[in-house]
Amino acid sequence: MHRNFILALALAVGCAGPAEREDSPPGGGSAAESLAGRRLALELTVTVPELAEEGPLHVFVPLPREASAQRVETLTVIAPIEGSIQADGLGNRFWHGESAGPRGEFQIQVNATVERLPRSSSPVAGAALTEGDRERLSPWLASTDRVPLGEATEEELRAILDELGPSPAGADARARQIYEWVVDNVEYRKTGTGWGNGDIFWACSERYGNCTDFHTLLLALARTEGIPGRFEMGFPIPMDRPSGSIGGYHCWVELWLPGAGWIPLDASEAAKHPEDRELHFGGEEPDRVLFTRGRDLRLGDDHQGPALNYFIHTFAELDGSRLDGVEQTVRYEEMP
Repeated sequence: MHRNFILALALAVGCAGPAEREDSPPGGGSAAESLAGRRLALELTVTVPELAEEGPLHVFVPLPREASAQRVETLTVIAPIEGSIQADGLGNRFWHGESAGPRGEFQIQVNATVERLPRSSSPVAGAALTEGDRERLSPWLASTDRVPLGEATEEELRAILDELGPSPAGADARARQIYEWVVDNVEYRKTGTGWGNGDIFWACSERYGNCTDFHTLLLALARTEGIPGRFEMGFPIPMDRPSGSIGGYHCWVELWLPGAGWIPLDASEAAKHPEDRELHFGGEEPDRVLFTRGRDLRLGDDHQGPALNYFIHTFAELDGSRLDGVEQTVRYEEMP
């Protein structure tokens, strides 16, 4: 019989509104203003298969994180192996469990209560980023493994930017041009192979895929124009269903614009739902829960293999090699 370890992390909910949080846009002005927030109970269940091989097993389970429009009120992890809640350098939280020797199949259960708020923002028209802004935000202007910038992608990305024409005055106007181009020119379609990896060469040549491919291209174009951007990964929570299972992940981006700070953009949802095109530039419904931010992620010293392209599914290593067959399910229920 397994002995369960229960790790509970109670997170105090402060009285500050979202505009007072460090990375929140201070402005208003989109349709999201009229929406109410939501409190959600999340249940994430991980099943690790039976293993006959010996050697250290490390399991890394993604957890919801704090953000300008999101507060994690309670967080509990129940597992038959010892573990702890940790965070990487970007503030992404995860539970890391470890065991050794042969072991049977076991489960890990995560329960969280999350408050999710709507967002709206109003970038300052015509304002330009300063060199100080770009230096401070330089990690969000850098290349990643599947999105090399500079000479490696100059031909592909410059052709699109030239199509947009000369850059207008203000980072907000150029960001809007990039967003509109991606919505108009990338098709949301999941057929064949190659989509879903967020590879910039795929996105530029094929111009179809899922949210990962849309936002890879949007971020690459923005960063090439000197606009800082970051990749966000989580789970969709339907606005019209108070409870249910979540079948897959969703991702979006944030761009940093003068006078507004970090603003959300969701080009793939705008392509799927043209009626919400205006909302998804700077606005966000409480229809998602954020788990991780960034790409090329490393999960501490015990993560032996390559950096993760993105982190939304439980990741495990056995004796330093990636372990296949780990399953994860996610359920939610709306709370009063």
